[in-house]
Amino acid sequence: QVQLVESGGGLVQAGGSLRLSCAASGSIVSISTMAWYRQAPGNQRDLVATISSGGSTNYVDSVKGRFTISRDNAKNAAYLQMNSLKPEDTAVYYCNAWITGSTKNPYWGQGTQVTVSS
Repeated sequence: QVQLVESGGGLVQAGGSLRLSCAASGSIVSISTMAWYRQAPGNQRDLVATISSGGSTNYVDSVKGRFTISRDNAKNAAYLQMNSLKPEDTAVYYCNAWITGSTKNPYWGQGTQVTVSS
């Protein structure tokens, strides 16, 4: 079994920063792509950023220049540094991972709430 656990969400004022963490545990040989998604109330779950095992990153246009995704392969962890937060960034943020060799991909965390007040 593989589990993803997110942490680091909370309430912050507009312009502030938060750092989300995602820790993967269980039967893991290696992790290929890791990603962060978010879902605001009444909306679908949308991709925010991805990072490959080699460190290549991609971002949705709305967060470019403000968010930074990173990972620590030795710890099976991913992070999302969020700066210059805006009220429209308010959502539940989910970690996503593709585990090498698993037939149950993709894996999802339980989500962490990020609320940005104006």
